[in-house]
Amino acid sequence: MRNPTHTNPLATVRNLGILAHVDAGKTTVTERILYATGTTHQRGEVHDGTTVTDFDPQERDRGITIFAAAVSCTWDGHRINLIDTPGHVDFADEVERSLRVLDGAVAVFDAVAGVEPQSESVWRQADRHGVPRIAFVNKMDRAGAELDAAVASIRARLHPVPLVVQLPIGAEDSFTGVVDLVRLRALTWTAGDAAGAAEAAHEGSVPDGLREEAHRRRRLLEEAVAELHPGALEEFCATGTLEAGTLAAALRDLTRSGEGVVVLCGSAYRNRGVEPLLDAVLAYLPSPLDVPPVRGTHGGDGDDGDGDERERERAADPAAPLAALAFKVNATATGRLTYLRLYSGTIEKGDTVWDATARRTERIGRILRVRADRHAPLDRAVAGDIVAVVGLKSARAGSTLCAPSAPLVLEPPGVAEPVVSVAVEARRGTDTGRLASALARLVEEDPSLVVRTDRETGQTVLSGMGELHLEVAVEKIRREQGLAVDVGRPRVGYRETVGRGVSGFVYRHVKQDGGAGQFAHVVLDVEPLDTPDSAESGSGSVFEFRSAVVGGRVPQEYVRAVEAGCRDALAEGPSGGHPVTGLRVTLTDGATHVKDSSEAAFRTAGRFGLRDALRACATVLLEPVAEVTVTVPEDAVGGVLGDLAARRGRVTGSDTRTGGAAGTATVTATVPLAELFGYATRLRSRTRGRGTFTARPTGYAPAPEPSPASASGSASASASGSAR
Repeated sequence: MRNPTHTNPLATVRNLGILAHVDAGKTTVTERILYATGTTHQRGEVHDGTTVTDFDPQERDRGITIFAAAVSCTWDGHRINLIDTPGHVDFADEVERSLRVLDGAVAVFDAVAGVEPQSESVWRQADRHGVPRIAFVNKMDRAGAELDAAVASIRARLHPVPLVVQLPIGAEDSFTGVVDLVRLRALTWTAGDAAGAAEAAHEGSVPDGLREEAHRRRRLLEEAVAELHPGALEEFCATGTLEAGTLAAALRDLTRSGEGVVVLCGSAYRNRGVEPLLDAVLAYLPSPLDVPPVRGTHGGDGDDGDGDERERERAADPAAPLAALAFKVNATATGRLTYLRLYSGTIEKGDTVWDATARRTERIGRILRVRADRHAPLDRAVAGDIVAVVGLKSARAGSTLCAPSAPLVLEPPGVAEPVVSVAVEARRGTDTGRLASALARLVEEDPSLVVRTDRETGQTVLSGMGELHLEVAVEKIRREQGLAVDVGRPRVGYRETVGRGVSGFVYRHVKQDGGAGQFAHVVLDVEPLDTPDSAESGSGSVFEFRSAVVGGRVPQEYVRAVEAGCRDALAEGPSGGHPVTGLRVTLTDGATHVKDSSEAAFRTAGRFGLRDALRACATVLLEPVAEVTVTVPEDAVGGVLGDLAARRGRVTGSDTRTGGAAGTATVTATVPLAELFGYATRLRSRTRGRGTFTARPTGYAPAPEPSPASASGSASASASGSAR
């Protein structure tokens, strides 16, 4: 399947992503593409740790893709810029940033498992970005592999119209090739060794035993295409069939519009089906010329500085003003590597560009063609290219680079909210500064990581998309920076409140040390603050003070001093030293001394008086709670409800939505923040990766008894990343 020669160089560019569930064979497909295109001369294997795109030591140790890796190769006169994306749900943000800059994608499915949970997630991500896809059903050589079953799961779970263009020759161990239904020709591969050392594809006529089935499936393909494509329908009605050229053109149109998904099959491990897949990429997926012009808002503050915020378009034209989006940053000790997708214009070494996001100029030091961790220098890059540049100081993932004379701001990739947190600290106090720098570099590379310092506990808290995500981040610090880092659960900020108050509590502050003395006499009433905001206040600082003193027994300036002293006393409660909230203090009486009374004396009396009064009260420990919204398949609701109950959650609502092959349910519950540690992993386990949740801190609620000793702030009570 060869394409005609194009006059516009951009027509021979394909910006392509490989999407799949973990272990469906994405990286192996990428490795075989690199081998088939002559980019590499040895087939890399995931299990041997010899792949090009999984070059990070952690990827090779774990056998999974963690970081999106870009490579560039050529096939049949076309340049393919390819990004191998992670398949694990914890690294979905890497997929999101990649899809933002891609023009097309190959979705890889396991021929035995069909559509798996993360297959659904990445498919929906591609839907949101409007990225055209073709499907590759991999592992056709495995026991239990069945193309029709995999296609049925694609139709049922993902709801596209699958347009199957190949018929497998043989099954499982005897899978040797495919029949191309568009041209009705057979492609076979000779048997190779276990490492996939198969020869190039041999083209021939359709085997006699498959000829009837091939014609039947070709007819079904023609009918499916004619139903969706007006031009194909016209020819089909006129002649009763579709020519190969008409069918291929219709498949291209349907793929690029998203109305249909071309389905191919093969075994990447055995090198069978890779060449037809590459031909399909060129034939059906769009070039930069085939996608709509990129849209952005006028950046302002460029050379013209008119501040116009109207939406603008930039076509994929090397002669147009520059518009490029940074989608990935590698920050190392020796410098920063920024990955760019050029939508319009041209950049050359030494060019000055405008960072419309940071609103500053930058200089392009070097331009590199990327092949995972290896790079080839370039003198220039043009619209449609995906390259890396050296020399940018402020650009982050999502930054727009443009011509200073024509500023433009492109929409950045979305960043998901973190769902899991851990507390991190340097094992040696002298390494605290180095740890802070390492964490800053991590966040610079991965915007889905968030670092914050808890104001109450003083802990440094690292939040991310899952426990594996955080484990990888911490291990990266240990390996690259040589830092010894301790990781633990973040402490929860508890509160105390008054359950039963006291009345007429007397406190006298008398101090005589030779000079001017101190005298203050106060009488306090302490009671719970009966307002809807008290015990479950999001602010955690509800306090009311009032004075009922009559006859001027305590002057007004001293009343204000008593209030200030009471507020001082709220910092530490009597049960566990937690801040106190949700109470009302009334100054009912007092006395002064003509010489020794002062504002300082009455502030001290207020502080120690309330502290002692709280010891006489019955106090209640409060724990932070969050409103959790869980979205799961309907068949998993029972397990989710049981798990929420085990975490002391109180269900407040539920809703069921039907649609597609199966409905989904949304459960809302109030759950103690300390019980949410590990919930993301648990939910994914219970729902096979299809469940998601969001959490919003809503305030405080009484902790169960017995609690003060076991739930003190010094205990390693857990908190999920929902504390955001």
